[in-house]
Amino acid sequence: MNPWVTLIIVAITYLGIAIGHWPRLKTNRTTIALMGAGLLLVTGQIKFDQIGSFLDLDTLILLFSMMIINANLRLAGFFELAANRLLRLTRNPRHFLALEILLMGVLSAFFLNDTICLMFTPFLLELMLAARRNPIPYLIALATAANIGSAATLTGNPQNMIIGVASGISWLQFAAALTPLALLSLGGIWGVLILFYPQEFARRNLFDIVPATEVRYYPWHLTKCLIIIGGLLLAFLLGAPVAFAAFLAACALLFTRRVQPESVFAEFDWSLLVFFAALFIVTGSLEVSGLTNRLLELTHLNEQVNVFSFSAITVLLSNLVSNVPAVLLLRPLTASLPNPTAGWLTLASASTLAGNLTLLGSVANLIVAESALRRDVKLTFWEYTRTGALITLISLLISTLWIALFIW
Repeated sequence: MNPWVTLIIVAITYLGIAIGHWPRLKTNRTTIALMGAGLLLVTGQIKFDQIGSFLDLDTLILLFSMMIINANLRLAGFFELAANRLLRLTRNPRHFLALEILLMGVLSAFFLNDTICLMFTPFLLELMLAARRNPIPYLIALATAANIGSAATLTGNPQNMIIGVASGISWLQFAAALTPLALLSLGGIWGVLILFYPQEFARRNLFDIVPATEVRYYPWHLTKCLIIIGGLLLAFLLGAPVAFAAFLAACALLFTRRVQPESVFAEFDWSLLVFFAALFIVTGSLEVSGLTNRLLELTHLNEQVNVFSFSAITVLLSNLVSNVPAVLLLRPLTASLPNPTAGWLTLASASTLAGNLTLLGSVANLIVAESALRRDVKLTFWEYTRTGALITLISLLISTLWIALFIW
């Protein structure tokens, strides 16, 4: 084993993940991570029998379980029903924007933010195009609110799941610490979009559209989903292990006479699970090579960071290589901090909020942009970033001040 060879392979892998593909090759982030793991094996930097110890099974099981829960809600018609109810509450664009931001934020706190964007983007596009309105500010609101709302809980996004398993912080403790800053940051989205799109949100500029009178959903299956999810949230509040409780809830949802298993698994993002597994292997190689400990010993970085510098490091790294790889790289440093709980919470908030900085900052943003493009609506890099950068600045300011005053 040569630490320098390990470092070079990991650096090349992370560079590919940051770019998103390799030139002239049919690759994506998942295949690049897998190729990095393969290179580490073939060069002898890690052994095949070590792979099992690198995999964080609790995180993988939690992600798998949340996919089952989200798939059942989707098939039961929950997301379409929620979207229709949202339109029925108001036809005032400012009020609608506020309700949209709040609903997306709350739903993303309990379910994966990527799922929320995947489900609600087509509805928003359909609605705004039918009403002959500018869909761009509502799409930006969807993406940014989903990202910010997901920071509030351990089940909101993949990086928080990793942090929850690594830190041992309970679901309730995590939510109590970060929900207030998430709610305050959601208000910032509304203010920024009103500022940047004054014509769209003129006070008397009402929606000229009537919501659908009927929405296709399945009452019995939806009722079952909501009962099981209610039990899951109660288990979280009572301090049950998050992955264990989510797995039992997912198993309970699979007991059904109405939904075909193929329909549930067709909703899965299998590449995300493989991406996680490959990243665990790649980052695990740094720890067994001793590079992580050597870096901490040379720099004494764990003794020098505070909430502001650690947030800055996290935001920078998250935008270079994406938030999940950044969290995996920063795990050893966070665990070695004098106050690791505060470090984990800072890592969770900063890595999530950093996703709003640019259009490429999070998968949720790309889901919204790609879905919009299919309807010939172009959410450009600049159009998103000019508002996303200000939203990120406001939310990070709120986050760092909150953590500095009440947690660090």
